[in-house]
Amino acid sequence: QVQLVESGGGLVQPGGSLILSCAASGFRLDYSDIGWFRQAPGKEREGVSCIRSVDGVTYYADSVKGRFTISRDNAKNTVYLQMNSLKPEDTAAYYCAIDRPSYGRSCRQGEYDYWGQGTQVTVSS
Repeated sequence: QVQLVESGGGLVQPGGSLILSCAASGFRLDYSDIGWFRQAPGKEREGVSCIRSVDGVTYYADSVKGRFTISRDNAKNTVYLQMNSLKPEDTAAYYCAIDRPSYGRSCRQGEYDYWGQGTQVTVSS
């Protein structure tokens, strides 16, 4: 079975940094589309950053461009999200998602079949 285990969330002050990790089992990341999504209270889950495996195209939400970086370590079968210059509005539950490659995939929740349990990121002074 596919399992995604997230870690790295926590409390950080504005301007600080965190790195989120998502360790995958039952599914190879070296030939997968990967993504990070977040959901704040009272808001819809939104795509933060995704990588389309077929061509390597990377998506970032406008709100995180220049601050967040998505990456993968194929040897560790792990996805990462480096988060810098954090703002209070980044506060949310963050989820990783995995699926088989697709030319049509962008960075929308409905496009991914496999999800992690979520990890909370809180940005506050």
